[in-house]
Amino acid sequence: MRSVLTATLIFVATGAAAQAQSTHPAAAGARPKQVATVPGRPAVQKPADTANAMPQAERQAIQSDLAWVGQYNGAITGDVSERMVEAIKEYQKVLGDKPTGVLNPKERSVLAETARHRQDNAGWKIVADAVTGARLGIPTRLVPQQTSDASGTKWSSATGTIQVLLSRRKEANPTTAKLAEREKKEPAGRNVDYTVVKPDFFVLSGLQGLKKFYVRGTFQGDEVRILTILYDQATENIVEPVVIAMSSAFNPFPVNAGPAPRKSVEYGTGVIVSDDGAIVTDRLITDGCLAIAIAGFGNADRVAEDKDHDLALLRIYGARGLTPLGVADDTAMTSVELTGISDPQNQGGAAAVSSIKASVAQIGGGGDLALSPAPAVGFSGAAALDGDGKFAGVALLKPVIVAGPAAATQAAQAVLVPAELVREFLKVNGVTAAGGSSDAKAAVVRVICVRK
Repeated sequence: MRSVLTATLIFVATGAAAQAQSTHPAAAGARPKQVATVPGRPAVQKPADTANAMPQAERQAIQSDLAWVGQYNGAITGDVSERMVEAIKEYQKVLGDKPTGVLNPKERSVLAETARHRQDNAGWKIVADAVTGARLGIPTRLVPQQTSDASGTKWSSATGTIQVLLSRRKEANPTTAKLAEREKKEPAGRNVDYTVVKPDFFVLSGLQGLKKFYVRGTFQGDEVRILTILYDQATENIVEPVVIAMSSAFNPFPVNAGPAPRKSVEYGTGVIVSDDGAIVTDRLITDGCLAIAIAGFGNADRVAEDKDHDLALLRIYGARGLTPLGVADDTAMTSVELTGISDPQNQGGAAAVSSIKASVAQIGGGGDLALSPAPAVGFSGAAALDGDGKFAGVALLKPVIVAGPAAATQAAQAVLVPAELVREFLKVNGVTAAGGSSDAKAAVVRVICVRK
């Protein structure tokens, strides 16, 4: 595991590289030479070029996930760097794959799943601190105890081996240099072995007694905000990736301190699985809804959920003319056809059912499979059929929780909950998978969640 001292290098602002200047012959009045062109192979695209072609939200999500698996210690901003490419190569080596610097769909899905698992283990949440107004990421399972007073908030483990302190104070004419010097001396006994001081922030790290410490501080006007992370050296393998995530997520003076709000109206796809009104869909789409509506059929109740695989069971009552999809057959596949209903914004307000092809890859021991490419927003909960037209599972879009500034567009990873897991979920909740149609387009419905 790299030292957090290395990780703090992420805060050194990098400027543009100086470019060597040369004088073109034509600029000096000389006659330019005619250079013969020789046909050849097109230039091979570099990993950085491939990354730059991605949406910024996806680049940011990759950096965040690499940080969580302990490979990346750079700024989680979505900006492409050699550090990011090298981190991808190192991760590919861990997987036993060729270090190309470009993640293939299977590698990307494995990375996302591993990072999500580690975030869950740490209890990672982006919170808005009521005392300071700052926005920060907290590993709530590592530091479940929280106390606050007028000067800030403290999160700690039960034994105090891990502590997170967020403090506020007023100071006349602060500068980051003055703040850093003060933090080096308080409390007494700090042994600082790394320092970065920039006009808008400073970073210190080192030893404080028997604990490692990491400090990031800044100011706005006369208001000072200091984030301090303390942890026993025995816990560094667990804590250091979280330190990188916390530092990148720290926003001491946010315009909007809270996490991005859920949409007031959100659309997904549901699959009718019984003629008496049972529908399986995405659990996350139907979370926090004041009302759930099934387009063309009316309101529905959410009667069960599977938090492990993010499935939800809805039921509509008194509906007629339902066409359930047959979900009883077993299947093996490397590709599927997804049938769902894209978000109204993607189709000019319409509600047309459409189908797309996607490849399938194993991503770990949890049972879910990776889908590539990810379908459009609105397809979460879509039905997947194999090449023989048999039910293969339910497709879900899982948002990536990024340790860093919130992107304008949220990245998501697509997974397939296989047919056997869907059947098990239905059976536990009293829905028997028997009979049904093979017509996916007739069996999918638009799910509408109204939150306020």
